[in-house]
Amino acid sequence: MKLSVKALDINPDGVETAITAFIKDACRKINRKGIVLGVSGGVDSAVAAALSAKAVGKANVLALYMPERETQREIDNRDVGLLAKKFGFQLKAVDLTKLLETMHRIVPNFDKEDKVSRGNLKARLRMMILYFYANSRNLSVVGSSDKSETMIGYCTKWGDNAADLCPIMDLFKTQVYLLAAHLGVPSMIIQKPPTPALWPDQIAEAEIGMDYATLDVVLYGLEHFMPSNLIAEDLGISVDKVENIRNRWLMSEHKRRMPMTPKLGYRTVGRDFRLPWIQDV
Repeated sequence: MKLSVKALDINPDGVETAITAFIKDACRKINRKGIVLGVSGGVDSAVAAALSAKAVGKANVLALYMPERETQREIDNRDVGLLAKKFGFQLKAVDLTKLLETMHRIVPNFDKEDKVSRGNLKARLRMMILYFYANSRNLSVVGSSDKSETMIGYCTKWGDNAADLCPIMDLFKTQVYLLAAHLGVPSMIIQKPPTPALWPDQIAEAEIGMDYATLDVVLYGLEHFMPSNLIAEDLGISVDKVENIRNRWLMSEHKRRMPMTPKLGYRTVGRDFRLPWIQDV
């Protein structure tokens, strides 16, 4: 198999149909009235919001825009507004600045210079707010994690990867871009460099050390059991770069699993005690 970006081509119509059917069916199975999700002005959350509106109706989708002083950008304010106007879902802004400042003040031994811990606190606070609205309004939380970032663990555990439904988690970022264009997501959102917005000037590709187009083909090769040297040869990159991505994939498996537990009983939750969503009782 010769690797190239063509391996990531999708049928946007078919993907849209499959995902919207999944969202609609999942909400029915867990008896939720609609959807709540976070929107940031980025392409992943834009696609998740558009698909949600198509699946359950725009009146049944609540999108929360959660800016805070440290990373807030006017371009994101504009793009979130454009997105809501385009797809017609409900939009509510929740400024997290004071909540974060309170957390920084009351957490013992809080170190403002610990960028990663401080950023992860922000991601988990966003999810806490989403679940507040989900609980109070009987809504499903839809996540916007894509396959590229999930596979390499570029996400906050129990933060942005915590959700009831993750409709685009089996789409590489390259495929998310294709679907975004198909859905009519505004071009300025598609063209914007992705960022988790956990600290100022954070750019995803710079932190990953590889552009998404290359990363996605590397991951495609790895999931098809291709040796690292053949992936590197096909893409014209070093074996070390492929191995780095492979190691990130393997070492972040804990982020994609339920909490680990020892096997002690006849059936163990999360391992071999799995039930259908709907039970006939």
